[in-house]
Amino acid sequence: MESDSFEQILSEMARVDITQPLYDQSTFIGRFKHFAAITNPLLTLTSEKELLAAKELYLQYKAGKEPSDTKFEDVVRAKTLYESAFHPDSGELQNVFGRMTFQMPGGCLVTGAMLQWYRTPVAVVFWQWVNQSFNALVNYTNRNANSPLTTTQMGVAYVSATSAAMGAALVFKYGVQKRAKNPILARFVPFVAVAAANWVNIPLMRQNELTLGLDVCDENGNIVGKSRLAPVKGISQVVTSRIIMCAPGMLILPFIMERLEPKAWMKRIKWAHVGIQTAVVGACLTFMVPTACALFPQKCKISTDTIKRFEKENYEEIVKNTGGKPPQYVYFNKGL
Repeated sequence: MESDSFEQILSEMARVDITQPLYDQSTFIGRFKHFAAITNPLLTLTSEKELLAAKELYLQYKAGKEPSDTKFEDVVRAKTLYESAFHPDSGELQNVFGRMTFQMPGGCLVTGAMLQWYRTPVAVVFWQWVNQSFNALVNYTNRNANSPLTTTQMGVAYVSATSAAMGAALVFKYGVQKRAKNPILARFVPFVAVAAANWVNIPLMRQNELTLGLDVCDENGNIVGKSRLAPVKGISQVVTSRIIMCAPGMLILPFIMERLEPKAWMKRIKWAHVGIQTAVVGACLTFMVPTACALFPQKCKISTDTIKRFEKENYEEIVKNTGGKPPQYVYFNKGL
């Protein structure tokens, strides 16, 4: 079968729509399989040369002009690499450190450090700054290219999210943990800060979507208008996914370390504590990155009745663009 040409394979199966996921996106399992493929951390090791070759084959197949000896597995590989490394709107090669494939290695290093060094204000502030810098890069890399931010807007988003993270961490550390006089609560300072910052960082990085609205489409992908409620729903789902993504490692590990650190053998290897925590967080993120991304459909929908109720002008535009027969639902890409 390996020697069969692409045309021979296609004689036994339908030609795939390379712009659509290979798995059923109406189910969680289908979405999980899709994101497990395109967020695979091993893909960060793929060379730029191979990524550009994958993009070329992807575009050739999309146009129906792929080489005659192309095999089906070549197309699947090209599709996976393209969707893992290139921006879905602009088609530009993304910064490797901002790709979702780097969420596991980048996230486990930063999170492991936050969970290890949390006892002093200086450590809390420093690692929250590092984490928010990483988050800002991820959010910028995966931004909606159709709603670009100015340098000032990006700066405000970065400073605001970093300040929110530091503020939440310090308030929780001194306002909650000390009053409760429970030492284990200090270990949850990083998670509280990360959760708070996500609710600031992501909306600010996508503020133009909230003010200008997002293009919404009918079920066939035809743009029928705009909606400001669409990004509200999409951003809320993205923030929820990001928090759930990091929750298992940041919430379970504190209990584990609180039990292990007093043991004699753990005291003898204090130098390895950060490595142990990083490894555990990495294992959690390997599973949680695709899981969190798959919680909500990428192709998000909103009812036109809702738009009619809260966005009269946008609803009238949709009615106009659909010949007076608006669909029950309109769709949009919620982002990552």
